[in-house]
Amino acid sequence: MGLVPNDPFRCPLHDEAVQGAIERLASEFSRRAGLTTVSDVVCGCRRDLDTSPVHALPELVERLARQRLLQLIDTVET
Repeated sequence: MGLVPNDPFRCPLHDEAVQGAIERLASEFSRRAGLTTVSDVVCGCRRDLDTSPVHALPELVERLARQRLLQLIDTVET
């Protein structure tokens, strides 16, 4: 899920909801998932929540990304 320059679906890394979630989740999952995985999951969640109210995005992105990371790790570890 790499980011391609000029890709209309690339992750808005300037978005505070994305930056904060990546930082917190990278720290939380540092022993179980790499930064690239965390970034990819957060970016995917941000895209999926694109139509959500802007003020709710930081919390929604982080919650959804945490859930998806837990599911991903559970799948890999079993």
